[in-house]
Amino acid sequence: MKRHLIFSTLALLAGQSLLADAVSAATDTPSAKTETASAIKSVHSITIRNVVIGEGAPKIAVPTTGSTVAQVLDQARQVGSNKDADIIEYRIDYLDFAYDAAEVARLGKQVAEAVHGKPVILTFRTGAEGGPKPIKDEDYGNLYSALIEAGFADLLDVEMFRDEKVVKRLVDEAHKAGVKVIMSSHDFHKTPPTEEMVSRLRRQQELGADVLKIAVMPHDPGDVLKLEDATWQMRSRYTDRPLMTMSMASPGVISRLSGEVFGQSITVGKIGQASAPGQVDVKELRAVLDTIHESVQGN
Repeated sequence: MKRHLIFSTLALLAGQSLLADAVSAATDTPSAKTETASAIKSVHSITIRNVVIGEGAPKIAVPTTGSTVAQVLDQARQVGSNKDADIIEYRIDYLDFAYDAAEVARLGKQVAEAVHGKPVILTFRTGAEGGPKPIKDEDYGNLYSALIEAGFADLLDVEMFRDEKVVKRLVDEAHKAGVKVIMSSHDFHKTPPTEEMVSRLRRQQELGADVLKIAVMPHDPGDVLKLEDATWQMRSRYTDRPLMTMSMASPGVISRLSGEVFGQSITVGKIGQASAPGQVDVKELRAVLDTIHESVQGN
């Protein structure tokens, strides 16, 4: 069957036992499923509103890319009415008024209403990690602190390489406010060695993240497999927390589709304009995720 060809090809290209074991888990061989499943740590799932992150197929987050109130609200309404979108990512770094906490918070509350109860991720992607605007670490921390207090966000994306004191303070403030933390690392130039990616994800866990995230740029299919290997190592050896890992651009699209095989809990799709290279339309993404989920479950 076509899905088996996809997984078998990944295993053949990988040439690594960890990836081969992960691929075997998605086949119809009961013994392979049982052996691999025994090595996997149970995910400590997170329930936000009616969305369970870390259980079943990866949940689809859709980012806003608008720069004005009207553009963002239009995108939010589309996410709210789209059955294939689970979560909205409110990308405030795209806003014309991104540094104005009061205006960002005012729009954030409208976004939360427009998505009809779907979880809201609050994100300022800094220029240092691929975003359109620069921001000093102190200002980043102060902006986030004000927005946490505003109370509209369910999850907060905190870049792990901001000043560590700022990072730790934001994790503490978010948790006290009942907001979950996605800690993130982005590399739009390359794919680090597998060991480095694992090290970053483990450090995110040490810093108190609820969801561990890394996004990297591949130069060839081998780089994509390194990302999948790092994901599988984390999933099988080091963490019970939901993972959000992705390899970007065209070569990395398989990482956005096959996440459940390797232990990913959230992926990113698009409705209209993408926020990063390689994002797939949510309708097509949902169809593939559902097919893989059925295969993994043995249905």
